[in-house]
Amino acid sequence: MQSADHAAAVEASRRQDEGGERLRARMAAAFFAAVIAALALVPVLTGNTSFAFYLMLWITMASALNIVVGFTGYLPFGYVVFYGVGAYAAGICYKVLGWPIPLALVASGVAGICLALLLAPTLRLKGVYFGIVSLALATIMRLIIANLPSDITGGSMGLILSSSNNPFASYYAMLLVMAATLLSVLWLAQSALGKALKAIRDDDGAAACIGIDVPRTRLVAWLLAALFPALAGGVEAWHTNIIDPEYAFHVLITAKSIVYAMAGGFGTIIGPVVGAAVLLGIDHVIWQKFPLINLLLLGLVIIALMLFLPRGIVGTVLKRRPQLRRFIA
Repeated sequence: MQSADHAAAVEASRRQDEGGERLRARMAAAFFAAVIAALALVPVLTGNTSFAFYLMLWITMASALNIVVGFTGYLPFGYVVFYGVGAYAAGICYKVLGWPIPLALVASGVAGICLALLLAPTLRLKGVYFGIVSLALATIMRLIIANLPSDITGGSMGLILSSSNNPFASYYAMLLVMAATLLSVLWLAQSALGKALKAIRDDDGAAACIGIDVPRTRLVAWLLAALFPALAGGVEAWHTNIIDPEYAFHVLITAKSIVYAMAGGFGTIIGPVVGAAVLLGIDHVIWQKFPLINLLLLGLVIIALMLFLPRGIVGTVLKRRPQLRRFIA
């Protein structure tokens, strides 16, 4: 009798947990749908799409980084390498090979995945060692591309894609990339793969003992985290028509991705979106009002966020108001 009661209690608890997960997923999906719809209307309502375009770019970068950091615990300091390779793959395919832009953008995603497979052995490393090695590999990749023949990569001067200019189309291409990133994160959070990744993050030894294929599971997350920044790099190159090796592989792109995701809250679904929107908005206002000291003021804002909201905006809200965990993921 007692075992039957215990089994019934366990089943009821399981159903309650599943119901809570579905509710959080629906709330996150509604939030993402509202963000996507609002950004889709920007070109219709205003001619100035620059802020909205880069908001989509940084939401994509921060959310994709959250896949590898929030779900697996790996922090790649050289994350910019995927963005840079994606930009150059799109530029070379369009300008040198003469491919149409859609195929060039597909090539940027393929290049990101291929590079991720090439760098997959570094996943054997952990902690700061993995971060330092990824940063070194990003620097090496920048030097290789800058020293390739100028008729391929443009050398140290980069590439100019003047005839591809189409800000309207590139805007909606970035919207599609952002939407695909958010949908992937939402799917991952609910899937068996996402649960396996969280188990590996917490204790990879225990995860292996219960039958999880740790290397393969990590690799899938690594490939997903590489695909979206590579696509974003390709679209941004199309939007600006310029690919510069210094900017395409600049460590500041990694730093911004980390800061935006951290400001929202690593490991949460909506955190990187909130963090990117809040910090990019603050940066925009500071730049308009105080252009000479904008970096100083932005740095102070980031320090304040890290000191007073160490789990990020969403993470801190969930810690202080645990009852909201029913609705926020």
